[in-house]
Amino acid sequence: MIKTLSLFGLCALLTSFTAFADDPLAKLQALKIEHAAKVDVQRAPKGDSTVVKLLLQPAKGSNINVEVWLPDAAKWNGRFLGLGNGGAAGKINSSSLAGHSAAGYAAATTDMGTAPNSDSGIGNREVWKDFGFRATHLMTVTAKQLVRAHYGKAPAFSYFSGGSTGGQQALQEAQRYPEDYDGITAAVPAHCRTPLHAYFLWNDQILKQCPFTKEQEANVIAAANEFMAPREIPLAAGKFVSDPRCTMQDIEAVIDLARKKDASLTDEHAKALRKLFDGPRHAKTDERLFNGIPLGSSLSASHGHLYLFQWVFGKEKPLEDINFSNDLDTYTAALAPYLNAENANLSAFEKRGGKLIATTGAADSVVPPQATIDYYERVVEHFGSLEKAQSFFRLYLVPGMAHGGGPGVNQAPNLLDAIRAWREDGKAPETLTGRHIVNGKTEWEMQLHPYPKKTGWNAKTSSFEAVDGARGGVERVAERFRPAAKE
Repeated sequence: MIKTLSLFGLCALLTSFTAFADDPLAKLQALKIEHAAKVDVQRAPKGDSTVVKLLLQPAKGSNINVEVWLPDAAKWNGRFLGLGNGGAAGKINSSSLAGHSAAGYAAATTDMGTAPNSDSGIGNREVWKDFGFRATHLMTVTAKQLVRAHYGKAPAFSYFSGGSTGGQQALQEAQRYPEDYDGITAAVPAHCRTPLHAYFLWNDQILKQCPFTKEQEANVIAAANEFMAPREIPLAAGKFVSDPRCTMQDIEAVIDLARKKDASLTDEHAKALRKLFDGPRHAKTDERLFNGIPLGSSLSASHGHLYLFQWVFGKEKPLEDINFSNDLDTYTAALAPYLNAENANLSAFEKRGGKLIATTGAADSVVPPQATIDYYERVVEHFGSLEKAQSFFRLYLVPGMAHGGGPGVNQAPNLLDAIRAWREDGKAPETLTGRHIVNGKTEWEMQLHPYPKKTGWNAKTSSFEAVDGARGGVERVAERFRPAAKE
């Protein structure tokens, strides 16, 4: 009787093991994942992907949500794709994951540990660490573990694609975790995090003290476009700015022209514009904290986004009372060790064959292009030559592109396809295509060239051509205000 029961029990056990092996959802659900407090495995609504939702808690006070989409084996292209977030994060864009999964990628993203909103970071250094770098890295490690378990092998190639805050994530990955990804794209990257938000506060305080009407703002932008027109190709002249780097003399000329266009612009408006275009400076030392609003871009889009100051000072201290001396020093000391993706030493990423593409918009007043140009120049300095830097890292200054849309190029190039071709096939992106779309139709397109080259116009052939552009030309942020994250 005992032998019979044992045999029966063994058969039952073997049956359960067989059923487990045939159930990929159960297999993933039972997977031991470091730091995972919750794991939920389900089929996607359309039934062609498996979706894994996880809560990772690597430390007390840390709550990182991660979502991973795994297309069915027959549809998987053998690649893993990490996707960046935006703004203060705090949520997950499942539709983006679904789209990339439908294209064959095993894809993942994270809320960066800031759910349900940015208030989660007030006084919480673990959230600062998650938002700065930890959440993205743990998402990557966890997702790759799920890929291996689900498909029985690691991805052949791994890519990361992000813009704005996602660009910060992208550059942190290249700098801190060079083994995570084979190719990385960083669109309009908010890598200079703490000085960028100092710029937001600077603009916010100025614009609250001296507001501009929509008409006044439009006239200031029009004046900048008109003043810069002689430097532009015919397509852009008087319509948008291809390269906003300028001198204080240029700024004064734009202000004078704007006041000729609009008599309602007062001396106070002129004073405000000088500060806005020049950018924030330390009240005691006059050190540069960030560059100013690019000529030809929005004034109203350049302020707000002030949650980082609440992370340090709480909500009790009015934002208008935060000064650009001792308060700014306190803020930088608190957050810079976690948030700034400013390390120009990409040697480990380059040595493993990693490739990196970044874009920055000439009309972007949310993440102005000057900071990204400066970062790229520091990478060039580290590697000793432009040629060496361009062998693995290319930057594109996109004419007239804002932080999404813009008066010039308003449809960003397909960076994911470009980085794949570069990493897998050795086809370096000599050009990218930028388009201006109106009502869903392409009005014009232009070839974008890696910085410092830019798009010129050949009148004889009536065609665009690559021309040499200026190097640098950006006043650098004081180093103590843009230290690379070290935590």
